[in-house]
Amino acid sequence: MALNKTELVAKIAAETGQSQAAVSSVLDGLFAAVSETVAGGEKVSIPGWISFETATTAARTGRNPRTGESIDIPAGKRVKVSVGSKLKAAVK
Repeated sequence: MALNKTELVAKIAAETGQSQAAVSSVLDGLFAAVSETVAGGEKVSIPGWISFETATTAARTGRNPRTGESIDIPAGKRVKVSVGSKLKAAVK
């Protein structure tokens, strides 16, 4: 079962005693700050929990799985997400 944003906001609000509107506003700000920072080429790190950074991919040749035809995949950027030790330990 997945936890969507509405459920996450409700859970955080219940645990912190803050209003759902306040929690939602903070989460929106967090996502905006992470997006802006990573798009600018910088790394966002919450030690022990998670980090986000931009990674570049080289141009390469791939295959269309339907036709088997070779296709050229251009170089580009992607977001790399790394899990920290505290989150790994919580999952065990």
